Amino acid sequence: MYKCNEKTNPPFERLTDEELCALAAAGSREAEEILVTRYNRLVRTCARPYFLIGGDSEDLTQEGMVGLIKAVREYDGAKEASFRTFAEICIRNRLYSVLRAATRDKHSPLNQSVPLDTPFFESNSYTAATRNMAQRNPEEYIIDREHAESVLSGVRKQLSEFETKILGYYLDGLSCREIAESVGKSPKSVDNAVQRVRRKVAQYSGEISKS
Repeated sequence: MYKCNEKTNPPFERLTDEELCALAAAGSREAEEILVTRYNRLVRTCARPYFLIGGDSEDLTQEGMVGLIKAVREYDGAKEASFRTFAEICIRNRLYSVLRAATRDKHSPLNQSVPLDTPFFESNSYTAATRNMAQRNPEEYIIDREHAESVLSGVRKQLSEFETKILGYYLDGLSCREIAESVGKSPKSVDNAVQRVRRKVAQYSGEISKS
């Protein structure tokens, strides 16, 4: 068991994900908090596409965080999957559960939700853990991926060059301030662009659902 101190052990921040999970399982709150901070961007990356369609960004991010914490507390280092793979599975499972529940309400804006980020099955870390996930409802993920490709292709034709750039950064999980620094614009300008993109995505998704 790790007992971090400056003389004999590296700081928690320098430990691997798997080492931090072992510490978290042993009761280390600090190790758990470091993992949550380390993977906060992954949660945003998974949740944001749904926000663009019509979900509430903060609500979905919080649901994704629930999935991340579940991953931290349930990760088994003896299994084949890396922690990152397992964390992504738990985050996406949590989001899909929330979205499926939302679609039961015909008036919910989430009933048009599709993932707009990189298709899940393109990950190089495809392991036994991800295969088990896929076996739950593979048709759902295939439909999501095909719909996502269609939405992205159609929407990007309607975006300006600046909006396309912002969309890419946004789906990568960067904050508005981080995007602003990358493109040399103000956070307000970036936020306005995100809102324009969101409106265009919602409009395009509505057109698809009517066709």
